[in-house]
Amino acid sequence: MLRAGRHAPPAAGQRPGLIIAGATGALGNEVLRWLVGSGRFATAQVLAREPITAGLRGVTSTDVPSDDPVEWPPTRAHVGVVLFDPPRMFYERERALWTPTPEQLPALAAWMRRSGVLTLAVVLPHEQGRLPEALKRGLANFDEHAVAALGFERLLILRSATKPKEIRHTNPFTRVAAFMLSVFKYMIPSSEQPARAAKIAQLLGHALELAPAGIHIAAPETVWQASQGDAREAALRWLC
Repeated sequence: MLRAGRHAPPAAGQRPGLIIAGATGALGNEVLRWLVGSGRFATAQVLAREPITAGLRGVTSTDVPSDDPVEWPPTRAHVGVVLFDPPRMFYERERALWTPTPEQLPALAAWMRRSGVLTLAVVLPHEQGRLPEALKRGLANFDEHAVAALGFERLLILRSATKPKEIRHTNPFTRVAAFMLSVFKYMIPSSEQPARAAKIAQLLGHALELAPAGIHIAAPETVWQASQGDAREAALRWLC
């Protein structure tokens, strides 16, 4: 069950506590591994529907009493991460984890704020096209303003990765030049790869380390660029 109690900000030099809602799917798994492996967090909780044995050292499961975060007593954490990737049903552990829907985000964020969370990161699926249509519509319309009004010191929103649009050249000479250069794209396969969950997890980890106070939204193109190259450099361009 959730542990009640208020949580003061961590003292200088003390590692913060982490809580993750939706540690499922390829992205959730990578985010959990990257953040726990970074050594920046003293504890890491994952929300679950039933007791599970976590596979990573330093990770514990926190059972939620219902599907409505409004009813939950507060827990204790400084940093919260929310993901929406559906669980992979052939993973028994993921079936036991609690994954939010977009409609639950405001209530979930409010519960995290009551639990002492000062930094909240909302990470949309890195491959949104694979989700059911109803969930895609929900993600497109989730209430960012309601979450921003809750008073987090830092709010990070990472949108679904989208490859930047091709530039259309009107000048015939630039069109020919662009066509000639496009031939060499086949020699750089990394630039054509789909967004990789591990890279998105790295972008999130660096963002949690670098972001100043305020609201920070990573555009789809920013997330895509991070997934294709140096995630830390992408975070620096985004936040600094």
